[in-house]
Amino acid sequence: MKKILFLMFAIATAAFAGEEAANETLKAYSVLAAGVGLGLAALGGAIGMGHTAAATIAGTARNPGLGGKLMTTMFIALAMIEAQVIYALVIALIALYANPFLG
Repeated sequence: MKKILFLMFAIATAAFAGEEAANETLKAYSVLAAGVGLGLAALGGAIGMGHTAAATIAGTARNPGLGGKLMTTMFIALAMIEAQVIYALVIALIALYANPFLG
């Protein structure tokens, strides 16, 4: 209940403040959103990369003859996972430096 009340006060502050204070509040929320978004993207990417590496190692242990093919496929999968994290970084940088909501 306290969290909801705090959130309502935070939103009300932005709503009733002047335009300059509202811009500052929006900038602060943008920094917070960029940090949380990047943290979640990095966490998800790390978990995905860990699962990919573990599956590749298990597959190579079961059939050593396919090790080269599995490694190639793993590197392609890791590049795709990392691309998603880089996309989150680009969106975070847009939110920080070219915020479309600030006018």
